[in-house]
Amino acid sequence: MTTTLASGTDLFARHRETLDRAREAIRTRAYFSAYPESASGKVYGETAAAEGKAAFEARLGRPFVLDQPSTGESTSTERSPYGLPLAVQYQAADVDALLAAAVQAGAAWGAASPEERVGVALEALARINARSFEMAHAAMHTTGQAFMMAFQAAGPHAQDRALEAIPYAYNEMARIPASVTWEKPGKETLRVAKTFRVVPRGIDLTIGCSTFPTWNAYPGLFASLVTGNAVVVKPHPQAVLPLAITVEVLQGVLREAGFDPRVVTLAVDTSDRPLAKVLAQRSEVALIDYTGSTGFGDWLEENAHALVFTEKAGVNGVVIDSTNDLSGMARNLAMSLSLYSGQMCTTPQNLFVPKDGIVAGGERVSFDAVVGALVGAIDALLGEPARAAGVLGAIATDATLHRIDEENAKPGVVRKSAAAANPEFPDARVRTPLVAVVDAADRERYEREAFGPIAFVVRTADTDESLRLATGEAQREGAITAIVHTTDDAVLAKAEGWARDGKVNLAVNFTGSLLVNQSAAFSDYHVTGGNPSGNASLTDAAFVANRFRVIETRTPLA
Repeated sequence: MTTTLASGTDLFARHRETLDRAREAIRTRAYFSAYPESASGKVYGETAAAEGKAAFEARLGRPFVLDQPSTGESTSTERSPYGLPLAVQYQAADVDALLAAAVQAGAAWGAASPEERVGVALEALARINARSFEMAHAAMHTTGQAFMMAFQAAGPHAQDRALEAIPYAYNEMARIPASVTWEKPGKETLRVAKTFRVVPRGIDLTIGCSTFPTWNAYPGLFASLVTGNAVVVKPHPQAVLPLAITVEVLQGVLREAGFDPRVVTLAVDTSDRPLAKVLAQRSEVALIDYTGSTGFGDWLEENAHALVFTEKAGVNGVVIDSTNDLSGMARNLAMSLSLYSGQMCTTPQNLFVPKDGIVAGGERVSFDAVVGALVGAIDALLGEPARAAGVLGAIATDATLHRIDEENAKPGVVRKSAAAANPEFPDARVRTPLVAVVDAADRERYEREAFGPIAFVVRTADTDESLRLATGEAQREGAITAIVHTTDDAVLAKAEGWARDGKVNLAVNFTGSLLVNQSAAFSDYHVTGGNPSGNASLTDAAFVANRFRVIETRTPLA
């Protein structure tokens, strides 16, 4: 017999302060983080690191059992980019039974109050946060992120992004009164009792990615949950474990709060028997949250009957016109290009530089000198093996390794990508950034996403051409981030036009520790939804408000 430990209403009261602080943060967009990003024993407990690692290691080579229907078969698809054997065995999804269970479980969940659902979600996040070290190892050995990035990005930063979606959803539902007596004066006053009920759209299909499985999946998953929708999580075959742990925690909280745990389920597939298209075309699925390749994202937008929220690929540009700090600019770009081996959707790819060079610190610097400063900064950053391993992480997929090898063999490469050692994991697939110089006319080479540690320095006629090319790329191919380096107010105004016309978020003169790769929950909008890199933004009201409907009942009063 399942024991109810705390109702959703009790959980809402327990976490009300967190919700209120998050609501204030999305109003002001000031700095706020509910979950500490420091992997310190003083924060998480002196034994947390060892316990998290042990919990992760206990998963290896064993079945991962969730409370949901399956075919009875198991599948194991993950391979650690660091060479560690994983062999976690997951229940193969029975699509018909899984969706039927989600529909059944979703009935009571959708009928619950917004406060009950928010309470469950906040309690789940608190428990996920307590397991951040376990999650870090799970993310590290599925995505290839270095440990500290995995701890932060798959742990507290992802949890903050999940939390961010909850007050947006709660606010949108709270705007709707439960009931009202409506009166229209006249010869005969009309009086009508009106009730308004928030109802979910249906099942949400959350399709995970291989690089940031929790950070990208959590906003849609939690937004759909708190608006009353059951969620089927379809992880990428390479990165199942972080989302499996998430579903396990959510099912536990749901069960303890008196709900059917199958409100959230996991649909594991394989690369030779994919389920995303199968699930996306089922009539039970009303919402889809997707992060991944442009090709499949386009297919979903064009073919799925459900409401689709996408984050796809983009070609992120940097326009270099002038700077007061050439070395700082080069160091900042070197870190942006090297971090997680360029496997971030926010990593810059194309650096547009005028052929006659730039003005740096009041002096003319040649095109070759700008390129040399960038290459030198990368070399300096990665010169010490342990530091390089912590920055670069490992390459997640064979496709990325193949892409690097192809670019290494092409003309114009001024810094080849090379294998690098990881002192802790000798079998890790580590590659350093590649830098190639191309002409503006060579658009077939650089005007497409080259996912991984690959950067192009594009030689342009002048800054105006740089801005035209960057704007065109954002409009045609999509872009998530953009950078301009300039000391000229007129150029900055033009760059702001690039951001406006390309519907891309702009960073100006980043030379310090702040990287364009970073996106702060509660303050930064991630993706604008205005260009081909995605049709939604994390997180705004539009991301949550369409996940529910309002049903009205009208009764005349005497």
